[in-house]
Amino acid sequence: MGQSAPRPSGRDNSRHIQEVEGNLERLRHKLSDTDYLRLKALIHAHDTFKGEAQPGLPIMAPSSRASLARAFLAEFCDDADMLAMVQYHDEPFALWRQFASKAKFNEERLTALLTRIHDWNVFLAFNIVDGCTDGKDRAPLRWLFQHVGGRVETNFTEADIL
Repeated sequence: MGQSAPRPSGRDNSRHIQEVEGNLERLRHKLSDTDYLRLKALIHAHDTFKGEAQPGLPIMAPSSRASLARAFLAEFCDDADMLAMVQYHDEPFALWRQFASKAKFNEERLTALLTRIHDWNVFLAFNIVDGCTDGKDRAPLRWLFQHVGGRVETNFTEADIL
């Protein structure tokens, strides 16, 4: 499989993981058992390599935290959609930042995201559970729901933002 992904560092990420898992439990009633387990895997992979990643890199850069997490998850999972979710989990926030600073955003990037992710139910649940932790603004999530509403199939709405 080529070069192995780096292994997680000793950096303590447990508080964040606990908080995200707690958020997942609050959404559990809206998820199938399979989707719940997929989300558990995403939760544990998505920020694992934050300490090893070079800050400020584009999402697709090989040394970005998203790419490192994807490479690690790929060692255990061949689900292309899950790999895309972990790779692009910060893309909605990046688009929102563009919008917040310039009152416009790259529509092509949003269109690309809409085609890269197939299971929007899981992707939106993942964004909710990760984006509703202490200290995080909920505005990026509301913005995401407003821009994908009617364009994707999901059980989740803006009302599910915790």
